[in-house]
Amino acid sequence: MEAIENKYRERDYEVNIRFPEFTCLCPMTAQPDFAEIMITYVPGDCIVELKSLKLYLNSYRDKGIFHEEAVNRILSDFVEKICPKKVEVIGAFNVRGGIHTTVTARYPDPKG
Repeated sequence: MEAIENKYRERDYEVNIRFPEFTCLCPMTAQPDFAEIMITYVPGDCIVELKSLKLYLNSYRDKGIFHEEAVNRILSDFVEKICPKKVEVIGAFNVRGGIHTTVTARYPDPKG
């Protein structure tokens, strides 16, 4: 994931990104999990370069990872690389075994 200069850092604005083709593997069964990852952020000094974000998200394709861990790791990596003022990552995972899971993680944590 690569950061590029935010040429409009003097104002706050929101960027919404949808990645409807996220895939990872269930760490228990090795079966594929499919999800839509949605990232909403307010840039600081940098914005995310979208092709690098796509490649980063595609790197999960062969990883055995729980839904909660995937979303929180994406958030942590995004914060580390892009340094946004705030960001929310939502993973809406497809139904598997009759259960639909949505995981939401935010930075900074609104609870303090």
